[in-house]
Amino acid sequence: MDLDEYQQKATETTQFDLSGEDGKYIAIMGLSGEVGELATEYKKKLRDGGGYTIFKEKLTEEIGDILWYLSAIAYHEKLTLGEIAQANLLKINDRWKEGVSKTLQSDNLFFDNSFDENEQLPRVFSVEFKEIICEDKNKYISITWDGENFGDPLRDNAYDTDFYRFHDVFHFSYAVVLGWSPIARKLFKRKRKSAPKIDEIEDGGRAGVIDEAISSLIFEYAKKHSFFEKPCGVDYSLLRTIKELTQHLEVSARTCKDWETAILLGFDNWRKLKEFNGGAIHCNLNERTMIYQEIKLK
Repeated sequence: MDLDEYQQKATETTQFDLSGEDGKYIAIMGLSGEVGELATEYKKKLRDGGGYTIFKEKLTEEIGDILWYLSAIAYHEKLTLGEIAQANLLKINDRWKEGVSKTLQSDNLFFDNSFDENEQLPRVFSVEFKEIICEDKNKYISITWDGENFGDPLRDNAYDTDFYRFHDVFHFSYAVVLGWSPIARKLFKRKRKSAPKIDEIEDGGRAGVIDEAISSLIFEYAKKHSFFEKPCGVDYSLLRTIKELTQHLEVSARTCKDWETAILLGFDNWRKLKEFNGGAIHCNLNERTMIYQEIKLK
């Protein structure tokens, strides 16, 4: 029996008016009560162990009652269980399935495969983060690539030291895991100018602002979560916000799980840069790896 067929047959047994507000609240309170009954069955199983021989029978009954009330609530809201189940699968697949993490085919990993190499994100590169003292006596972080300065020297731009000056590592982790980062593309001078529309929308100023905003948003969240030093994931509501910010861009093809992988990889390397006040980051987009190397001061 499929879910929609069940819902139709279950609705025919309703003993109260589901069309009105009272019916909806009866169903909601009924659902609450049945969830309590389910918890009670597990309590009995925990208490009595193998002696509670009708556990599966009672479990089937209570889950069935929960399904009935869920069906009734959906019916009141003119929803079908089938479409609810489908929407839920889309949500959990996006949250927990990796769109590119387990498949390294170039068509799936890179958005710029059809462009000349000089308009592609470099597939393998290393960057160095070094502390420098400028004429104003302040400490900055200089990033070099192939021995040349890479962007402008960075400070935290904050009243309290929080090491945000290393935040470009996040753009590199987005490039590594997602095959996307307008900021990294700009720094590498790999904008896709041969396709004006893509250059404007995907590689332009608005996309860059979004890239920077995501990095800042995640950083503020990370401050309250030990900068992901302890094993933990990224809150789904934050991942959903990121997906909403990027829904009009090519990176919308990546899942929430891909974003989580990129974020955690970026912070893993950021923490090492912070600990040793710099270092080298070796990135391989083909293998989707980012490896930190400490640089010994001479």
